[in-house]
Amino acid sequence: MAKDLLFEIGTEEVPAHVMPGTLAQLKENAEKALNENRIAFTAIRTLGTPHRTALIVEGVAEKQEDVASENRGPSVKIAFDADGNPTKAAQGFARGQHVDPKDLVVKDGYVYAEVHEEGQPTAKILETLLPELVCGLSFPNNMRWGDLDFKFIRPIRWFVALYGSDVIPFELANVKSGRTSRGHRFLSQGDFEIADAKSYEKACEENFIIVDQDKRKQMIREQIEAVAKANGGQAEITEDLLEEVLYLVEYPTALCGNFEEKYLQLPPEAVITPMRDHQRYFPVKTADGKLLPLFITVRNGGKEYLETVQHGNERVLRARLADAQFFFDEDRKKSLEEHREKLKTVVFQQGLGTMYEKTERLEKLASFIADAIGADEKDHKHAKRAAILSKADLVTGMVTEFTELQGIMGREYAKLDGECEKVAIAIDEHYKPRFAGDSQPQTTAGRIVSLADKIDTIVGTFSLGKIPTGSQDPFALRRQALGLVNMIIEAKYHLSLASIVAKAMDLYAIEDEKARAKMQQDVADFIRLRLKNVLESIRYDVVDAVLADVDDIYAVSLRAKAVADYVASADAAAGIQAFVRVANLAKKAESAEVSAELFQTDAERTLFAAYEKAAAAVEADIASEAYAEAIRALAALAAPIDAFFADVMVMDKDEAIKNNRLGLLKSIDAIVGRVADFTKIVLA
Repeated sequence: MAKDLLFEIGTEEVPAHVMPGTLAQLKENAEKALNENRIAFTAIRTLGTPHRTALIVEGVAEKQEDVASENRGPSVKIAFDADGNPTKAAQGFARGQHVDPKDLVVKDGYVYAEVHEEGQPTAKILETLLPELVCGLSFPNNMRWGDLDFKFIRPIRWFVALYGSDVIPFELANVKSGRTSRGHRFLSQGDFEIADAKSYEKACEENFIIVDQDKRKQMIREQIEAVAKANGGQAEITEDLLEEVLYLVEYPTALCGNFEEKYLQLPPEAVITPMRDHQRYFPVKTADGKLLPLFITVRNGGKEYLETVQHGNERVLRARLADAQFFFDEDRKKSLEEHREKLKTVVFQQGLGTMYEKTERLEKLASFIADAIGADEKDHKHAKRAAILSKADLVTGMVTEFTELQGIMGREYAKLDGECEKVAIAIDEHYKPRFAGDSQPQTTAGRIVSLADKIDTIVGTFSLGKIPTGSQDPFALRRQALGLVNMIIEAKYHLSLASIVAKAMDLYAIEDEKARAKMQQDVADFIRLRLKNVLESIRYDVVDAVLADVDDIYAVSLRAKAVADYVASADAAAGIQAFVRVANLAKKAESAEVSAELFQTDAERTLFAAYEKAAAAVEADIASEAYAEAIRALAALAAPIDAFFADVMVMDKDEAIKNNRLGLLKSIDAIVGRVADFTKIVLA
């Protein structure tokens, strides 16, 4: 009869950001271990709070599944002597399979052992399996405690291990398993016993533990929304903060606090950042998005003494906001441009000069990019000004105290200084995207400065030999490159990667030709990998076919889409096969020179005429971004190519004729290559 399994690991408080990954790991590892041990079950899930990580497996079979196998041994000639008696080889094989030699089966010229392994009781296996699950969990940081040679994210204080209503006995880190768990630190009476897995959640709730994270999350959300509504506002609930709070509490109760209205004179982000990022409070706004002098926090406890908790939180936030007000007032004693002078004392990276010098490079690189994308005079001017001021807020008191406000305070200070609105917005936008899922810059000036900043950082860091390898990326270059790729594609910019890298190298005074060539290759390879990630929704072979040249990133994305559509069409195979035949022979050509006077057959003349027509069409289509039409023009070459190979001996004895034919194929391959390398396409 199947039973349910409950396994709870009780610990000191685990950091909130670690919990989601821990629960996912435990579920995955448990499922794998049960399957490997041939233990059937019907459902599996994990539950967790800061102090407990729990596994519940429903319908766990009472014993392993039996295993019957037929294992092959030595050949009959080796297994038996002339009299038909088992040799030492057969006896050794039988002994290894735990069967009697007389039970060996002869089949296909070999002897076989039919082995039947009876499943062991699940309860016995769990005595080893459960401790292994604990040891199999990995964390970013581990602790040791006491004199134990055992590591875990936090000290383990108890285990609950129940199969049905029976305890699975084991000991790990000097902690013995049992059925006793611990309730809420302040609200419960302390320890409590659990009868079985089915009563686990109810028993926890009776002891003020909402162990189901999904239920607890819904409670938190509903409470925050209700408290905000009761106070005449709407809570701004971000998913990252909600998840962090979720794993800080076991029994949530939301409450509202307030702060002095004078702090609303600060830029909204200067109030929200210390509130949300430092104190884990949820801001409250009006229906039209204006910040109210209120905040909502979630305590780990009940409704008793809420007023005391409220006052304590208000006092803490008041101190934070007073700091923000002080820094803001001090910062405003100088303009943003005056703050920029202090960047001369701030090192960008060792060997790459100061942040002041970086802004000087950004101004020149932004101007170059603005010209390259054909920006109008105003956007050009705004981008240059934003580049000059882009890093000035890094030395302000506000950003020094609240680093999350970089760019944001630059925007606000620029507005207060009377700078153009677009310049102010570009100062903020040039950091975007700041994280996965963040929005891209929406203004032309913002995109220009953002591209300049990212290229400058990539080229500068690469010049020091600090190219990301493996999981090591201390300067977040992968994120910056990915943002650059997405930005160019979203903005539909035809921008030469090689040209802006060359300009960045000029600004870094990298003059050695070998170093410059290596830099171009390294950056192209780095961008190629990011572009491959961006195009992951497209067939891998199609992506490989268009990634040879990534100089025009936006064009690569267009070509990938067009080639993917073509490859999916019914008549693609004939064209691709023709392109591949051309490519294979084109490798042998010394040049792409073609002379019509050396043609010997109508097939050559027909193919050459078709090539000239296709080449003109392809160049025109590429210029107008019509890659689907370009592929159709190339596809028209398939029939003449097939006729050419059917009627013409390419490798003619006459060197001039042979080279002319190879030159024609090389010319065709070159124009096909303007769209894709079809040799990379895998045909079914």
